[in-house]
Amino acid sequence: MNKRTILNSKHFEITLKRLASELKENHSSFENTVLIGLQPRGIHVLERLKSILEHNLGQELTCGQLDITFYRDDFRRRERPIIPSVTNIDFIIEGKKVVLIDDVLFSGRTIRSGLDALLAFGRPQKVELLAFIDRRFERHLPIQPDYTGKLVDTLSSQRVSVEWKEIEGEDQVILLETTEEEKNG
Repeated sequence: MNKRTILNSKHFEITLKRLASELKENHSSFENTVLIGLQPRGIHVLERLKSILEHNLGQELTCGQLDITFYRDDFRRRERPIIPSVTNIDFIIEGKKVVLIDDVLFSGRTIRSGLDALLAFGRPQKVELLAFIDRRFERHLPIQPDYTGKLVDTLSSQRVSVEWKEIEGEDQVILLETTEEEKNG
């Protein structure tokens, strides 16, 4: 598999700080705003943004983690049993501004599932979407992010991987490309 770095660790951090600044600009005190990371990988973006924002604001933010496993339109089509992640939303979202956060926006199906799952916790005043990486040309649904870390134009055969130093050892975003030999087995 060929791989190319899209964001190195320096640009990765700059992108997170810019996203945090955009959120702060639009939500000021965050008194009526909650941040919710989509499991499994959106929670890493959430944790980093939360850390930056809480440091800058000097206050604690209301944040949660949302598992969308059983809201996905393909969960019954998988051959192996699905193991859901944890949902941790110990607050009501009724009348709140919600920022849904995910690492990569591709087809839009994960976000659609997140919106369905979110309604189990109340009816928000407004929902915004933050995507660390937006693969804009492969959308299956009319979903666009309000906050974008980086736009990446990709082919269907390519994959974007957001890697975290806590998990993979380095903060970076890489583009993985399958070679002809790998495609043909």
